Amino acid sequence: MSWPELKYAEWKETLDTLHMWTQIVGKTRMALAPHENHFWEVPLYVTARGLSTSAMPVRERGVVLDIEFDFVEHVLRMRVSDGSRRTMALKARSVADFYAEYMRLMGELDVVCHIWPVPVEVPEGIPFAEDTKHATYEREAALRFWQVLLRIDTAFKKFRAGVMGKQSPVHFWWGSFDLAVTRFSGKGAPARPKDPKFMQEAYSHEEISVGWWPGNGGLGEAAFYGYMVPPPDGFAAARVKPEAAYWDGKLGEFLLKYEDVRTAADPETVVLEFCQSVYEAGAKLAGWDVEGWRTPVD
Repeated sequence: MSWPELKYAEWKETLDTLHMWTQIVGKTRMALAPHENHFWEVPLYVTARGLSTSAMPVRERGVVLDIEFDFVEHVLRMRVSDGSRRTMALKARSVADFYAEYMRLMGELDVVCHIWPVPVEVPEGIPFAEDTKHATYEREAALRFWQVLLRIDTAFKKFRAGVMGKQSPVHFWWGSFDLAVTRFSGKGAPARPKDPKFMQEAYSHEEISVGWWPGNGGLGEAAFYGYMVPPPDGFAAARVKPEAAYWDGKLGEFLLKYEDVRTAADPETVVLEFCQSVYEAGAKLAGWDVEGWRTPVD
């Protein structure tokens, strides 16, 4: 299966707008869903149509709600377990316009949800109700983005299946706008008192994460990444596959450009090779039981 081309410069404005929209929906999940370790109640999940919150309890009413970005029909779907539902168009519209209609429809569904109406993890924290700057939505760009997510989500799930023990789901972080999966050793990590609360909990235990940015990760183009917290001595000098992968000292992560993956003969195998080599490099240097944790193969 071919992997779509995704040039950051060509869809940056759509990405920036969609980033704000996903923050609005993601903050809804954060407000409604029960807290989980490492803030795992926060992310969205890749679906056969786009990105979803999964089911969220609306405790006051005894129902559950899910919200899904449908990049096939280009609508946002809100579905409640009592049978009520609403949809709103994904089209060229400002964040302020999206936010106003979204909150109106939530009111029609009788869902009371208090969210902090300002984006996080972005240089410009324009309140949603005031953001008329981000107003671009190109259907083809959003569709390609989702099609890439589908392929990477599958690859990450195959990688995740390789070990037993504590791992995160494969999830989409709307704050940083990236897809990721994380493995843990079970050991605590050094405290990070200067970090925001969510980062303190996210990095409270030794971990190795791999993920993918669609262009917004600081590199200026779509790329896979891999890092370890805390990084063991020698990690930056480790040899990671494939040959196109490299260590970025500024970001403190291994990187593999999406274009190098997309144009390979077997992109999924290249992704798995990158993930596995980052994991083994960090785990072995940190003394994890790499062999003992492997998932048995029948």
